[in-house]
Amino acid sequence: MLCAAIAGIAALLPPGAHAEDFDTEHIFGFMIGSDVGNVGEREFQSQTTGRFAKDGGRYRTLNQEMELELVPAPNFRVELGTSFSAYDINRVPGLDDRRQLSWQSVSVDFRYRFLNREAAPFGMTVALETRADRVDETTAAAVRSYGTELTVAFDREVIPNFVIAALNLSYEPEWTRTPRTGAADQDATIGAAFGLMARVKPDILIGGEARYFRKYEGIGLDELSGQALFIGPTAYFQLSERSRLTATWSVQAWGQRAGSNAALDLVNFERHQARLVYGLNF
Repeated sequence: MLCAAIAGIAALLPPGAHAEDFDTEHIFGFMIGSDVGNVGEREFQSQTTGRFAKDGGRYRTLNQEMELELVPAPNFRVELGTSFSAYDINRVPGLDDRRQLSWQSVSVDFRYRFLNREAAPFGMTVALETRADRVDETTAAAVRSYGTELTVAFDREVIPNFVIAALNLSYEPEWTRTPRTGAADQDATIGAAFGLMARVKPDILIGGEARYFRKYEGIGLDELSGQALFIGPTAYFQLSERSRLTATWSVQAWGQRAGSNAALDLVNFERHQARLVYGLNF
């Protein structure tokens, strides 16, 4: 109902209704906006993501990613990143007990903006992120994993210079091989996310994100493994002309693992997810 109401209001607004100082590139936590930055812009970003609570025992992981963002051409952005992860897993059904710190992955992210809100009814950007992992992000086991996430991001100002809405659609296939056993696995996750942010002060935005995921065995969506809905608040702070901070937290409000009647899927997903992002232009 909320999405329908917002879509109805947005449809009534003239295409030119926008605020030039609304930059959606970094205001969301787990989502992305359609803005990609200005030509020549360079930015360092630190992204810390925590995932907590599985189906029993103790499950805590912390991922620290450092990224360099460049805008070499109009509407086109490149991001290079590497990450480290810390794991504290104890007595979780189906997982080995682990307490470790590891260099986890390298990644490259390309984004191209096809529609600009200044000239179109809404903004649209396509993002393609490819990564290589040395450690499984869930189990912390040593693996050779390659994944690609394709995201289509839309956004539009619902109330000019005050409220902006965003929609993300994603598809993420992943190929994993375990060197110790030689076992190989393929899976894929599709998702849809909706976010809403409101400007409460010139340099502060407050809102929330709702994200729905379905995980499958096989990259062709062969067999459903589980599904989950995450909901939580997001806050964005423009600390200075060159620095920013985004904080977000999500809780699994509903989920279901294939073959189970439980109200949550704590095998394929976590109970809580949190993220803190700091960015600095230079």
